[in-house]
Amino acid sequence: MPATPSAAAPAPATPSAPPLAPAPALLVIDMQNALVAMAYRASGTVAAIAGLQARAREAGAPVVFAQQRDDEVEPGTEGWRIVPELAPAPGETVVPKAAPDSFLDTELDAVLRARGVGEVVVTGFATEICVESTARQALSRGYDVVLVADGHTTSVRPGPGPYAAPEASVAHHNEIYRNLRFPGRRVRVLPAAEVDFTGGAPAPAG
Repeated sequence: MPATPSAAAPAPATPSAPPLAPAPALLVIDMQNALVAMAYRASGTVAAIAGLQARAREAGAPVVFAQQRDDEVEPGTEGWRIVPELAPAPGETVVPKAAPDSFLDTELDAVLRARGVGEVVVTGFATEICVESTARQALSRGYDVVLVADGHTTSVRPGPGPYAAPEASVAHHNEIYRNLRFPGRRVRVLPAAEVDFTGGAPAPAG
């Protein structure tokens, strides 16, 4: 009898491509003249954010600004304006807000979703108030979050009192976010020099 042809060996499985990292956007919160004037480590924070802006723009990642407006920073005044070192480039979005949460009653969520953003790189003033409120709300709305360790700050304290010293407050919030577990979200704390805006790169494991 003729030999029976053997069954063809199954083709080796093609390795699946690693998942793409969520598209990032840089969020700059309340870096306005009147607020930066009272900030701890103001020049260093401005410099860190300016470097992030340059890299985000080079990578084509959105740069979005949240700008407080209230009795202390009235629209149109010099104190209300974003500091010149961080001035928005033509075409970048500035979202006016009136609450610590930059998403509350604003267009921020719609702006980010329209640009396909999945990860928000959070910077700005003040650590315990607008930065913290906005970062938590970003997680609740489905975004991954990077808190830039040297890219947020708070006010200088006049002396001993119930508030933590500014350097302690910044360190405290960085440590909380290093250990924060949020179901289905990726939460990281990175120095400005390690933030990657290229997007589309394979997401690291873990």
